[in-house]
Amino acid sequence: MQTNPVVHFEIYVADMTRAKAFYEAVFATTLEKMLSPIPEVEMDMWFFPMDKEAGMSQYGSGGMLVKMDGFSPGAGGTLVYFSCADCAVEAARAAKYGGEIVQQKQSIGEHGFCALVRDTEGNLIGLHSMQ
Repeated sequence: MQTNPVVHFEIYVADMTRAKAFYEAVFATTLEKMLSPIPEVEMDMWFFPMDKEAGMSQYGSGGMLVKMDGFSPGAGGTLVYFSCADCAVEAARAAKYGGEIVQQKQSIGEHGFCALVRDTEGNLIGLHSMQ
């Protein structure tokens, strides 16, 4: 079996309180605080839930929100897609909690559906579902 080569992603934020509240509300989840792995570098980091026992590369990517000097949020970077039961639901939540729907749910044929939203920090994120 081939494994997922993506092991981690980081979404850079300017206001961690605002960003954390947005992602927890949109995905109906709780992010977990992570201490800075580099003691001399101040970082505010919050992990998305993942099965740590299963291992990152076998079952997909782990990721977090990060606030750190020298790294800025905004459009034009990598686009991260989040898996959803129905991406229209999370798109509506994004708009409700201060984000913006950039592209409504649309069919991508046999690959399901996708939507694009901008988070409260200006990052563009993708939403994907099979229904």
